Amino acid sequence: MTEQELATKAVAPRITPADIEAAIASEHYFTAAQGLLGVQWDAVPRKTIIDTSPAALRMVTICVLVLRNGTKIVGVNEGPVSPENFDPEIGKRYAREKAIDQIWPLLGYELRSRLSGAGA
Repeated sequence: MTEQELATKAVAPRITPADIEAAIASEHYFTAAQGLLGVQWDAVPRKTIIDTSPAALRMVTICVLVLRNGTKIVGVNEGPVSPENFDPEIGKRYAREKAIDQIWPLLGYELRSRLSGAGA
């Protein structure tokens, strides 16, 4: 069912993709290898790092969404089985989708609380 069909049939308040996007204040992406390098960077006094991370970590994409209320949501794409199939943009897209999937229940809870008067 498409978003348009859902919107047409809705007879009560609901969470929409636009609500999800509006809840996001910022988004950040990095690979697990970049995260490991960041940890090493903080630990080395002279700030000279040689990337010795396993190649597999270069294919793990992490998306961190910071919501307007400060909540941080993390989505991870583990990458392809074959390194030749790795595409950073696809990794970002799937990592973001996994993060977005976690926002739906949070906004649903918030809406239900408002509708029940518990949020008043």
